[in-house]
Amino acid sequence: MLIDTHAHIYWDSYDSDRDEVLKRALDAGVKYIICPGTDLETSVKAIELAEKYDFVYAGVGFHPHDASKADEKSLEKIEELSYHPKVVAIGEIGLDFHYNFSPKEVQIDVFRKQIKIAKRRNLPVIIHNRESHKEIFEVLESEIDDKWTGFGKLADGKLPPPRGVFHTYSGSVRDAWRAINLGFYISISGVVTFKNAGDVVKVVREIQPEHLLVETDSPFLAPQPFRGRRNEPMYVKFVAEKIAQIQGFTLEDIERTTSFNVYRLFRIGEKPEPKIAYKIKNSLYLNLTLRCNADCIFCDRKGEAIVKGYSLKIDREPSAEELIKEIGDPSKYDEVVFVGYGEPTIRLDVIKEVARYVKEHGGRTRLDTDGHGNVINKRNIVPELVGLIDSVSISLNSMDPVEYGRLMNIDGERYYKAMIDFAKECKKYGIDTTMTIVGVDGIDVERHRKFVEEEIGVKFRFRPLF
Repeated sequence: MLIDTHAHIYWDSYDSDRDEVLKRALDAGVKYIICPGTDLETSVKAIELAEKYDFVYAGVGFHPHDASKADEKSLEKIEELSYHPKVVAIGEIGLDFHYNFSPKEVQIDVFRKQIKIAKRRNLPVIIHNRESHKEIFEVLESEIDDKWTGFGKLADGKLPPPRGVFHTYSGSVRDAWRAINLGFYISISGVVTFKNAGDVVKVVREIQPEHLLVETDSPFLAPQPFRGRRNEPMYVKFVAEKIAQIQGFTLEDIERTTSFNVYRLFRIGEKPEPKIAYKIKNSLYLNLTLRCNADCIFCDRKGEAIVKGYSLKIDREPSAEELIKEIGDPSKYDEVVFVGYGEPTIRLDVIKEVARYVKEHGGRTRLDTDGHGNVINKRNIVPELVGLIDSVSISLNSMDPVEYGRLMNIDGERYYKAMIDFAKECKKYGIDTTMTIVGVDGIDVERHRKFVEEEIGVKFRFRPLF
């Protein structure tokens, strides 16, 4: 399932075949389309299309090119239109200092006023940003209330901070992370397929799919191999395929993750049901538990517990029999991975029973762990893993015990030593071992790499935070 988050299907170039264009999109696997307006007239047209087609949703707003037309009465009308049940965003709004079809000061004023509409309505914004990064961020950051108490809560008359998406993103990796840290998604269009799409490719390479949306910006920016022709929503698949290629995921991984992102931002679609087994790339992950001896500051275990569009928020722990049934033939996967939004070695007996089945049926196994299994089970469990677990991935997080304890909300001295000892034991017993760190602010990646590879003598991997 793909969702085209930005398509101007009211454009007159579709007047002769709009029904066919939309049917082609559905046939190509596009489940929903978001159609943003660019002024009052097109916002009304977007709503009319959303009323006609149940899979189409609308955005309302004034594009920066049309900011000069946005008088107070027109903006009041935009806010009135935003109450329509199929309006899911204020947009397309923003700044464009490349063409300056409207004066800069007018663009900024209208952009700010529409941000305030979105805040009052608690709706996301769809942002157009061209050669205006500095001013875009100044406006967005100035609209965050320091006294805001949390998403969706209008406490003491305070309004939520702006949230939304930078559509057809064309900025730097640094600015992309700046936008993400403000609560925004990065939307990738057909530009990523162009031969001269170097900057966009860099962004896609550095930004995890949890922060991405896909779009066509129809009728503009048709992807390769259709560049130069009229774009249409069915071509969003080519955008997703290119992202998958760059990031090393499958198309299904990108479809699933970006569709959940749409649900999270626009509330279109359905929240996924919890999974006890889920596939990413060609690996099968087994969701053993939500229990954990740690409480990492970067972990969403107590929140939504979503990974690549899968919900791991299980209400009970699966038995070994249930997990084996989910696996079926393990040889068809690159590996079967013991994980969970918790610490899997809490369920050591289940790991051993399921791993034995996998190995007896020609599969490979991996354990993802915080390395505290010996403390949790009150014995050295590594010899019990020999012959059952092919590889182990251990969360190092920090090579400083004090920082380690702070990040994981545990006794740093005790558990840091236990984690290091566990890694050394895995190496000693010939288990392929990797130690990882998460990309939190200020982490010295190369220092940790040197420590892992030279002092511990195992493999090292850097993991993005999301």
